Amino acid sequence: MVPLSYSARNLANRRLTTLLTAGGMALVVFVFTAVQMLDAGLKKTLVATGSPENVMATRKGAESEVVSGVDRQQANLLETLPELAPGPDGRPLVSKETVTLVNLRKRGSDRPSNVVVRGMAGEGLVLRPEVRLVAGRMFQPGASEIVAGARIAERFTGAGLGERLRFGGREWRVVGVFDAGGSGYDSEIWGDVDQLMQAFRRPVFSSVIARLQDPAALPRLKEALESDPRLTVQLKREDQFYADQSQALSNFIGYLGLTLSVIFSLGAMIGAMITMYASVANRTAEIGTLRALGFRRRSILGAFLAEALLLGGLGGVLGIATASLMHFLTFSTTNFQSFADLSFSFTLTPLIALKAMAFALVMGFIGGVLPAARAARLNIVDALRAA
Repeated sequence: MVPLSYSARNLANRRLTTLLTAGGMALVVFVFTAVQMLDAGLKKTLVATGSPENVMATRKGAESEVVSGVDRQQANLLETLPELAPGPDGRPLVSKETVTLVNLRKRGSDRPSNVVVRGMAGEGLVLRPEVRLVAGRMFQPGASEIVAGARIAERFTGAGLGERLRFGGREWRVVGVFDAGGSGYDSEIWGDVDQLMQAFRRPVFSSVIARLQDPAALPRLKEALESDPRLTVQLKREDQFYADQSQALSNFIGYLGLTLSVIFSLGAMIGAMITMYASVANRTAEIGTLRALGFRRRSILGAFLAEALLLGGLGGVLGIATASLMHFLTFSTTNFQSFADLSFSFTLTPLIALKAMAFALVMGFIGGVLPAARAARLNIVDALRAA
């Protein structure tokens, strides 16, 4: 077999051509990796919003809390279920919440965007222990006070600590800023549920969040509640509910990324193929010498394929390294389910890096297989005569 170092030296001897071809592949790998990171960041943000220990009751058929409605009688009935876990005060850990959208303007650009406003009682905070105040204090029940998620406070006019927002026919004072660890709650505003329901004239809750004593009892409880004629609710684990929220946007990002990657990869593979064909043409005599020294056709084929794979691997490393810098950026888009502004970060995982490298190697292989086959088919006499 021809040593791998032979292929590596040939690439090193053609630095400019190698860098240009690898750069084209790196661009494709960058796009592929960035889209995968975007999708992973979206899923991480929304799935992290819910807890596997909590369950969420919404109206049957409702795909988001914004369009859901659970009347007070049903909410009170859910609050009395014996399967619910007790809180520190002995009362069931249940939070009856209202969710609505308000239109706010972004700092700097003054562009309007929808923001989720969530009304809750004290139990809602207990059910979300990952949320912590980073500035100010929590809102007081019965007051026109709100707290804003860190990303909302940073990006929207009037949402910072000590500022005021006007919606629902009232003026609300921002008394605190909270951090939810990068979950979707960072893109929400929270206030007292009773005050928000009065302000928006909402007679029903949007959802009921609760914690079960035994999470394994969820299937049985779900079947019982959804078959109860007094109730028109569906029950899901909270993290599953938010995972479903990410599906539509995740599918859009995935299809868009796949389309772009396929289109760009065709150009990159053609570029690699041209580079490898040029390499074969310039090294005809060298190939003849290798054959005369006793190297078989499959060895020549393997050497040129190895060269193409090294070229793809170099493009993969450059593309992944460049895409990893996106990890420090925060992206804002509209959640297709709630139609609200959602901020999340690019997330690079080992699996994404492996997929990107495999993608780069496949491009290198496809781009190099025909030139490698041509090199292996060269006749020894004709190749040596070319010298």
